[in-house]
Amino acid sequence: MSWIAVADVAGAVCMLTGALLCLLAGIGLLRLPDVLARMHAATKPQSLGLLLVLIGAGLWLRSPIDLCTLLLVGLFQLLTSPVAAHMVGRAAYRTGRLDRDAVVRDELAEALRTEAAAQDRQGPEENPRSEG
Repeated sequence: MSWIAVADVAGAVCMLTGALLCLLAGIGLLRLPDVLARMHAATKPQSLGLLLVLIGAGLWLRSPIDLCTLLLVGLFQLLTSPVAAHMVGRAAYRTGRLDRDAVVRDELAEALRTEAAAQDRQGPEENPRSEG
């Protein structure tokens, strides 16, 4: 068995595994109960699934230009997925669409209370966020 055949089989396994993970991420988005669980399903298995699909495509294509393109796609996915998940979680928190009982430690509430207390000490004339 040549290395080309081994690379093709490994690529097929990576692509099928990645596609299965992406499918499970999509099912998780539909079936999970709250924002935090859906956010987890949208980022973790989907990112790993896409990376596996890209690795499988790289094992099939083997061209340096294609490999560089696939590497850039994977890099951008790894850079943007956590930022997007953070923004979705923060928006859900601020709009009240979060089950507060499910949160074990609420560090953002502590930070917001500290910020509000500091703004109250400044007074309305020094506070740029003040409506008055």
